[in-house]
Amino acid sequence: MLIPATMRTSLGRDVIAASLYVSNYLFAWWQADYQNLDATPSPVIHYWSLAVEEQFYLVWPLLILLFFTLAKYLKNRMVLTYLVAIITLASFIFSIYQTENSPIWAFYSLPTRAWELGFGALLVLIPPFKTRKFIGLIGFVLLAISAFIFNESTPFPGLNAALPVIGTVLLIATINSWPPFLNDLANSRISQWLGEISYPLYLWHWPLLVLPSTYFARPLEVHERLLAIAATILLADLTHRFIEEPYRSKKILPILVYKKAAYVTAISVFMGAMIMFTNSDKIDISGIKGAVSLAQIKARPQIYDDGCHANYAQTQSGKCEYGKLDSNKTMVLYGDSHAAQWFPALIEIANRSGYKLISLTKSACPSVETVRRDQGGFKMSRCVQWRENTIKRIQGIKPDVLVMSSFQYFAQPPQFKDRTQWWNEGQRKLLNQVKNSSPHLIYITDTPHPTRDIPACLSNYSISECNTSERSKNLSIPGFKVIDPNPWLCSNVCPAVKDGVVAYRDASHISVDISLALIPRLTQALRDQGINL
Repeated sequence: MLIPATMRTSLGRDVIAASLYVSNYLFAWWQADYQNLDATPSPVIHYWSLAVEEQFYLVWPLLILLFFTLAKYLKNRMVLTYLVAIITLASFIFSIYQTENSPIWAFYSLPTRAWELGFGALLVLIPPFKTRKFIGLIGFVLLAISAFIFNESTPFPGLNAALPVIGTVLLIATINSWPPFLNDLANSRISQWLGEISYPLYLWHWPLLVLPSTYFARPLEVHERLLAIAATILLADLTHRFIEEPYRSKKILPILVYKKAAYVTAISVFMGAMIMFTNSDKIDISGIKGAVSLAQIKARPQIYDDGCHANYAQTQSGKCEYGKLDSNKTMVLYGDSHAAQWFPALIEIANRSGYKLISLTKSACPSVETVRRDQGGFKMSRCVQWRENTIKRIQGIKPDVLVMSSFQYFAQPPQFKDRTQWWNEGQRKLLNQVKNSSPHLIYITDTPHPTRDIPACLSNYSISECNTSERSKNLSIPGFKVIDPNPWLCSNVCPAVKDGVVAYRDASHISVDISLALIPRLTQALRDQGINL
């Protein structure tokens, strides 16, 4: 009931993948799409780590059997340890490489996470040795650094993951020689209790945080998060007491364990399939005649399907020419996805006015020359390289009209206290690079900023409850011919549905339909700036 019918296909798919322990690869594929960057994640996304564990437990015994056989053949017991160390080191090196080049896949995949479990195997295989108390203290400090210093922009796993892994290894290896305060901390009633409920705590925490957020179609308030955390702790404790502990103490034949596991898996897959069958693509919106197709609302501009919206990894755009291809009048669209959202309108304007339109856009890489932090699959170095290549191309084209736009809500670097200062500095750099490239430098300021996923909100609530989008501040500098679309989309409020058209396709971008509906206003605005259309 908490998940709108329009989202149940993806939820059912996620449940099936989690049941079959392949959800880590499904979620890696899902998060690799920039369009999902601000989307509410799946209620079962945390099952990715269980999938990695189960995949490891399937592969690892076979490797150990192979290594043990080889060690026995060579009559050298240390061969097993050496081979485990080699596999662990290879996984660690691959993790470092993938974290730099494909961070999302590095985070979710078995080959890049196996080394963390491999360290645990080495703990068992390496003969015991005498340690000092300060070694355990070092391990504790490494864990503390990881907990308090790492954040969502920290590249992970890779080298950074070595801190908590090595910290944990040092603590386990020196457990018999810990400093007194570590023993007191670990043996306290609270620590012991948290350890007992840790597994059900992990299972419960994410659904209880995500499901309410999905239902409300917005991030949870602080008090709502606190309630969710309290419910998580309560349910984790009850699960431990009445499910986990009774089953732990039961003596069950191994064959029955396998049978019950198969039954539970089959039931979970069946539940996932049933959830998928309850999906609906239609949204009934008051004020709009007939149900609206969710696929139509969430449709992306043509350039995405054409491969003309560069992804995270790409540093160069394709040819990407549209409109009247033999025309001597050229228009270029340059920027990130908030520039790409204007493509449906601009291609129609180009066709009507006899322009060739060249689309040069890249996910999460604004045309404004700002520096932003790496996040997920986004790497600033690739954005910089794409900008350099694109600016050179624009300078070579010398278009009659250069249309630019950018998403202005990226997190600013800590050295900038003022967002306007940060953004205007990037605009000045952009202006210096393009000022001699075109007689008409058009900058479309950012569209209103939704505070919630608009299609998801409309699935659950009335239009009035979804009219929470905020006007975007006009952050522009002299030198550009500025077009501000906010008055077209807002009056006293910025409605979710404008003149019978759903205005946003997600929690960030305007819809293709509203882009097309704004063609007359955009055409007139371009004419007012002296462009012959």
